[in-house]
Order: sequence, then structure tokens, then C-alpha cells
Amino acid sequence: MDVQNFDRVLVLDFGAQYAQLIARRVRECKVYSEIVPYATPAADIAEKEPKGLIFSGGPRSVYEEGAPRPDPGIFDLGIPILGICYGHQLIARELGGEVRSTDFREYGRVEMQAEEGSLLLKELPLTQNVWMSHGDSVVHAPGGFTETAHTAGSPVAVMENRERSIYGVQFHPEVAHTPLGMDILKNFLYHACDCLPAWTMVSIIEQMVEEIQAQAGNGKIICGLSGGVDSAVAAVLVHKAVGDQLTCVFVDHGLLRKGEAEQVEDTFQRHFKINLVHVKAQERFLERLAGVTDPERKRKIIGTEFIRVFEEVAKDLEDAQFLVQGTLYPDIIESGTKDAARIKSHHNVGGLPDDLRFQLVEPLRALFKDEVRAVGEELGLPEEIVWRQPFPGPGLAVRIIGEVTEERLEILREADDVVMQEIKKAGLYRDLWQSFAVLPAIRSVGVMGDERTYAYPIILRAVVSEDAMTADWARIPYDVLERISNRVINEIRGVNRVALDISSKPPATIEWE
Repeated sequence: MDVQNFDRVLVLDFGAQYAQLIARRVRECKVYSEIVPYATPAADIAEKEPKGLIFSGGPRSVYEEGAPRPDPGIFDLGIPILGICYGHQLIARELGGEVRSTDFREYGRVEMQAEEGSLLLKELPLTQNVWMSHGDSVVHAPGGFTETAHTAGSPVAVMENRERSIYGVQFHPEVAHTPLGMDILKNFLYHACDCLPAWTMVSIIEQMVEEIQAQAGNGKIICGLSGGVDSAVAAVLVHKAVGDQLTCVFVDHGLLRKGEAEQVEDTFQRHFKINLVHVKAQERFLERLAGVTDPERKRKIIGTEFIRVFEEVAKDLEDAQFLVQGTLYPDIIESGTKDAARIKSHHNVGGLPDDLRFQLVEPLRALFKDEVRAVGEELGLPEEIVWRQPFPGPGLAVRIIGEVTEERLEILREADDVVMQEIKKAGLYRDLWQSFAVLPAIRSVGVMGDERTYAYPIILRAVVSEDAMTADWARIPYDVLERISNRVINEIRGVNRVALDISSKPPATIEWE
């Protein structure tokens, strides 16, 4: 998606836990934002023509040797800047203020006292609670700055240079624990940056429809449906733009969740009247995956095989030239770009073959997951599709840790279905970002009846998140866990124990592979 028609704010990432959250919050203020590395040259930043810059927090001390610093030329671009936590301290140090470690550290909720006349705190109470997480503090603001708020441990909790339009806050306005944080961000975006709140679902859809029509012309388009929300929204969006030029190809590779194939057919053929080709290819994919245990190889094999299936179908569609994919902004970041190290290849980004002959249509690549859901609702997709929890493109293949076999797939599919049933029954489904079963290809000893068993474990993974860039393990009630464990062990042959994954992201990822 071309975002040139929207005001843009860049978030410079200094290694913050919350850099992605800052970008999300800016978008919630209806202003487009994207994340760039802190070392991006000033000339490259100017070329993007942002209306504002936000320096994120970070784990370092600004006076440490080798601490991350931006190109000094950024301060001379005349673009409004907001520093948050480390970014606040960095602005102070770079422009001649004083930062030092104090005996009074602040972590958690803190009461802040503001002065009259602040732009950032405009029309907000002079006393408010904010969320702090710092050991260093700005003790003297640089020349030209006004100190507009303080706390017991931060003599300069907010500083502002209205003439240069440079601002800093020691606390974290992007987190929910700062109750008025969104108002503070809006003051920066609307009053300092003069941004228009135009990043809305209606305007996004209109823009994407125009771009799809311009890219595709009268060409034939195919879209790979996976059953997940990303590909579903992409398909309906493209259908809105080009109608019958689109044919959706649903590849049932045998790696889907229980009942998924039937739901896809019902939604797209009966509800939206979209041309749908259903390819049943489980045997083909299992043959390619035989003996493969490395997760990156699995993703590459599945991504390549998907494309080969599409190419075969395209021959019967008068040589379709375009391929629609539901690639999202987090996919791009995690798969690695010149700006980001690769965490794992997504099958629709790093997993594509080098000899791809289709032109890609990726209307969602600028969006976070919740924005995709909002677009889906605006387009009229059913709730059970829009709010379906994320599912990896390679399907259950990357939830089997080891070789993928028909037996393991069947065990995992049934276990995953039990997890879904119990999570929904407990009213937790919409509260969780993802909840699913993992099957490691190992066996352990158990006792069932009076007999020794040697069977697979099932691992329950459930997380809460806002955008999948960070996630915390979900605190599922013990009685729900007990029901899941009892049902999985009692109802599914080949399983004799259930374990719970209590790792957060980072350091872990949400999926195991």
C-alpha cells in the first residue's frame, strides 16, 4: 500500500520494548506511522517527508560508551521531535542538557505535576499519573527548553522547545498504565506536527482499492486463501476492487485446523460469491515434507509448493499474472529487511521461491493485525473469520516440532480442536491473541490404567498481545487448564501428558517454529 497520501510519523527505534506499541498508538490517533532504525541518516529521513519523529525508549544509558545515537543532522531538519524515556534523555544530552543516574529510581505508576502553558499537556489536569521505567533522569534541560512537568524522581519529566518543536517526556505515554497518554500523543501529533487524523478504515480501503485497480488493470488475479483473517481480508478487498477478475485458490494442504476447509468454502462461495478453486493436496505436501525437521526448510518447502500449485491453477485461468497475499507489516519486520534482522521467514515473505513468476499484490503490507480486523469488519466479513486467531501460513507443520506425518497431524488437529472448544466455552477466545496446541515429536513414559504408555506430549501455548511484536503468556484459570488436559489425554489416542508454555515474547516467539 502506498502511504504517500497520508501524513506520516516515523518512530526511531533505539531498542525499546515498546517501539512497535508507539507506532500502534500513533495509528490509533488516526495518523500513519512506521518504524525505522535509530541510525537512519538524516537525508533518508528527510526523503520520507515525515510530519514528525518520535525517539523511542531503550535499554541503555545515554552516557554509556557505544550508546545508540541518531544522526545529529536530524535535529536540523525542522521536523517536530518527541523523545520518550531514553529518547527524552538523548535529546537532553545531545542538545546540551544534563542526564545522570540518581538515587531515586522510578518504576511503575508515579504522580506527575505539570506547569501551565505546556503544549504536550494542553487541556489536561496539572496533576496526573504516568508510567515510569527509568534509572537515569534529566536533571537540567538544554538551553531554549522549558521544564513543564516534574515528579519526585524526575526534575524534568517533560521538557519543550516550542521554537524548534522538540519535546521530551520521561514517562511512557504509549502504555495503558498512563491513563492520559493518548491525549499527550494527540497533542504532539495534532498541535506540534499539524497532522490530520486521516488514517481511517474507510480512507485506507478507498486508497487500497484504487491501487489494486491501477496495478492489475484488466489482468487476471489469483489469491491464496488459508482460512486465516489476513488472506480472507485481502481476498474480499481485491474482489471489491476487481470483481470477477479474481479467483481464489484454496489449497487444502492437510495442515489446517479441524473444520477449516468447510468454513472457507461456505464463506467465500456462498456468502461473497467469489470464484473459488478448492485444491486438495495433502498427499503432495506430505511427500515434500517427508523427513524434514528444520523449521526454515519446512517454511521454504511449503511456500514453494504453494506457488507451484498456484502456477498450475493459473494455467487454467488464462495465465493469471497477479498473486494476492495477506502480508502484514509485522511479517515484513520479522522476515528481515535492510532495516531489521530476520527472526524467521514468513512463507509469504522470506519463503517465496526466487523464480516467482507472479506479480505480487499485497494490499495489507502496511497494516498491523488489529487494523486488518477493522478493515475486515468494514468490508462485511463474518465475525468468526475476522476474529479468528492468527494461524501460521505453513499451518500445523510448524506446530509439529520434528517431522510432519499424517499420524502426528491427526493427533495435533484433534488436540487443537479441544483447546479451541474449551477456550471458547470459558469466554476467553477474544481476550487471547492466540491459543493453540503444539506437538513435539518426542515420547515420554506415562501410566494409563495399569499399563505403561509411551506417547506424545501436547504443549498448550496461549498469549496476550496487541500486535504480535511482543506478547505475554496468558494466565488461564486452573480449572480451564484442567479441563483441557483431561480431555486431551482421555479423548486423543497417542497423548499421555499436557504441558503449559509460560514464555513471553521476547525472548521466545509466539509460535514454536
